[in-house]
Amino acid sequence: MADLTKRNFSRVEAITLDLDDTLWPVAPTIASAEQDLLEWLSAHAPKTAELTRQSDIKQAIRQKVMSMHQARSHDLGFLRREMLRESLCRAGDDPSLADMAYVVFDTARQRVTLYQGVQEALARLALKFRLVAISNGTANVFLTPAGPYFAAAFSAHEVGVAKPDAKIYHAATTYLGLKPELVLHIGDDAVADILGAKEAGLQTAWINPEGKLWADQSPQPWTVCNIAEVAQYLQV
Repeated sequence: MADLTKRNFSRVEAITLDLDDTLWPVAPTIASAEQDLLEWLSAHAPKTAELTRQSDIKQAIRQKVMSMHQARSHDLGFLRREMLRESLCRAGDDPSLADMAYVVFDTARQRVTLYQGVQEALARLALKFRLVAISNGTANVFLTPAGPYFAAAFSAHEVGVAKPDAKIYHAATTYLGLKPELVLHIGDDAVADILGAKEAGLQTAWINPEGKLWADQSPQPWTVCNIAEVAQYLQV
């Protein structure tokens, strides 16, 4: 992994962080939320529950909704709600149930399990830096165990653009009242987090526990296995 030296790393006055697959694994969270949703649909819209078990139909509905709402591609919550509405319509159930069904999913979506060591690292970092979440997903950091350590959060559906768009990063740095170069962004996605933040002028730390290859032609960023390494380096 690339090493970090003081000659290519300037001072940090605040930290922004991605959420999914940076602070917690997202796949088991989504799987659990989808199971809760399926159980709810089985009780309130059984024909839709049966339809959602058919992967080919689910994929067709997803493609239709994505095609119809290309301008809302950054808003994952909206898209999931519309997929539910389309599923209900196609199954012959009441489409007005879509909003309640989404609440069931979204409530379960907030039940995350932090990676080992993340809570301790966040607590250490928050003693010295303001922490701000930047996410393309629908997790509300303040409803998770990580919430107490964050000063603010910026999501794609609220800002109107998704990472790697520089606007979402600049929304955070404007809130912080800092020049982008004084902010360190930590995330797992090489494009959305690292290249996006770098293009926006932020410093970066790539969470890469699996040792994925850096595919871009630019120099590999500071690469760590977890945010505990960041806290240790920053001596907090």
